[in-house]
Amino acid sequence: MPSDKSPRGSLGKTLEDARRDAGFQTLSTRLAYSNPWTALREDIIVHPNGKQGLYGIVERGEFVVILPMHADGRITLIRQFRYPVGERLWELPMGMWETKEDVDPIELALGELREETGLRAGEMIHVGSMYQGAGYSNQKGHVFLARNLTRGETELESTEEDITCHDMTLEAFEALIRDGDLKCMVSLAAFALIRAKGLI
Repeated sequence: MPSDKSPRGSLGKTLEDARRDAGFQTLSTRLAYSNPWTALREDIIVHPNGKQGLYGIVERGEFVVILPMHADGRITLIRQFRYPVGERLWELPMGMWETKEDVDPIELALGELREETGLRAGEMIHVGSMYQGAGYSNQKGHVFLARNLTRGETELESTEEDITCHDMTLEAFEALIRDGDLKCMVSLAAFALIRAKGLI
């Protein structure tokens, strides 16, 4: 799991330094729960106003989300059942590797795209980074645009066998958003970033 001692931002500050500079003090920290994918840490902190409090932080490894753009302008989405919400969701391909720490984001993006869709990308553009839910988690994500695609076999894990792939026009994708059928926040944010940068 990520460590609070890791560098943060272009200034190279650790999270501990950044919190101290913002007026926060960490009095104690403990690992409340952990499994191979997620850890929950509880910190006793002092807020800038001097009040003491408890902060629960969900720790997860970095993830990638990829928008695959074909030469004819179509994009590839996946659908899969998400157990926590009990719905089958439209999503862009995304994921993290629990068994391999400190993996290069481009390597991870190429691997996740291949595993979930069977697509091989000749060009993988790193568009930017974002936090999945900075109010409760330290998980960081990387947004990619995949181009020069060729199709091969998927390499789905046993827990992903319900995933289906769907090629659609950009207009059809935007209709999913307008109609409220695409509910994945990460996919929406990734698309907005790619669109705002004029890449599609």
